[in-house]
Amino acid sequence: MTSRKPDEQLARNSRLRLVRPRPLTTARRAVTDGRNRPAPRPPEGTPPTAELARQAREVLADAVRIARWAAVDRGSGAGPFGASAQERAAAALELTPDQVRAGWDRARLAGLVELHGGTVRPGWRLQAWDRDDSAVQRGWVALFDAWSLVHPAPEDVEASTVAEVVEAVPQVLSLLQLSAGPVLVPALLDLLRQRVAELHEERCEVPYGPQPAPTEPTAPEPPDEILLPPLLDWALEGLAAVGALTLGKGQATLTPLGNWAVWVKLEQICVAAQSPAGNIEQSAQHMLRGCARLTPGPARAEYRAWLAARTVGSAVTELLTVARGEDALLRGLAFEALRVVGAPAEAGVRAAADEPSLRPYALLWLAEYEGADPDDAADVLTREESTWLWVDTAAAVADHGESDLLVRHLDSAVQGNVPALLDEVRAVGHPRTVQVLVALAAAHPDPALAKAVRRAAFQVHTGGS
Repeated sequence: MTSRKPDEQLARNSRLRLVRPRPLTTARRAVTDGRNRPAPRPPEGTPPTAELARQAREVLADAVRIARWAAVDRGSGAGPFGASAQERAAAALELTPDQVRAGWDRARLAGLVELHGGTVRPGWRLQAWDRDDSAVQRGWVALFDAWSLVHPAPEDVEASTVAEVVEAVPQVLSLLQLSAGPVLVPALLDLLRQRVAELHEERCEVPYGPQPAPTEPTAPEPPDEILLPPLLDWALEGLAAVGALTLGKGQATLTPLGNWAVWVKLEQICVAAQSPAGNIEQSAQHMLRGCARLTPGPARAEYRAWLAARTVGSAVTELLTVARGEDALLRGLAFEALRVVGAPAEAGVRAAADEPSLRPYALLWLAEYEGADPDDAADVLTREESTWLWVDTAAAVADHGESDLLVRHLDSAVQGNVPALLDEVRAVGHPRTVQVLVALAAAHPDPALAKAVRRAAFQVHTGGS
């Protein structure tokens, strides 16, 4: 291993440098790329969507109750969900304080609630929870990706060792999925040892330049033979805690939810968005959802038809109302529809520029309306606004796109390398930051980059720097 500090190693690692940033207009199109490809069918024996959603609702039942109490029952825009609020929730919901804290943590990770400054708001998944099985599945997958945050690692183990185990877990899950039944823990441990050894070999680094003189010998780190068994137990318990597997005496078995999730990860696909139907008669929200799978040309035709059936003023108001919601995909699509409106939307869009969550979209709309080339319009955004938009677009991709699109979305960041991007993403305070970083870490094939992103997600989640 080299003697460089971690941040310096990350900055110098060529695998963590971003390619030349693409224009943000390209990033805005990322969610619509490749939508016309047919989705692969899940393996035979996979329960239908309704059954998977039922199981996911069961796993997240307490989290949903707490999210609704915290973000809805207390009133829209309620203050922080601190210790006193948690005590009131425990009394109101007849749960223990520990259950409330655990449920609140899961609600945040699953996107059921969002924190905007000092206020708690319901996430779009919570609003769609009872009627949209796809939203339920995506919420559970977000929790599945964050299993290592749900179940804290042992405090007496080096963070780098824990990160290696987290990175090796997908291979363990793959073995469980391929076995289609119980797998003995010793077999899982053998695979974990093999994968960790491969990671050590892959990351072997030769120090550059003069090296400091040897110092006094320090106590050697415990060997993997001692650390890996309890860390495997920790990982299996964490995955069981989110409903991905069940534990028996000396064995583990994927649940139907876990089996489906591993297949989704292996295929790098997400549940397809619903197809458009009857858009002209639908509300703006349903119209935009219906147009989500269309390429830009057909989508603009749908927008025009929908607008023709309404007064301009009411249409603009309805589109901006959808843009203020929690679904980042609909926010971007709402402004695409407003581009079709043109001049009559200017006053509403200018007013929207005063709202932090809409400001980047509104400024880009206004720049293009005033004649800027779409590929140059991003110059009107500050660095912070560009970073906010990058996270918001990443949230849309994570919720509605494919994993490879989320990986490709890195190319649109204005920062030159991943450490700089992560620093600014942490600072910008977007409410979906943790979920975006967890999803990106789960999707990215580069172990070094995934590790850096996963660490940043942990730091944001725990409030660290």
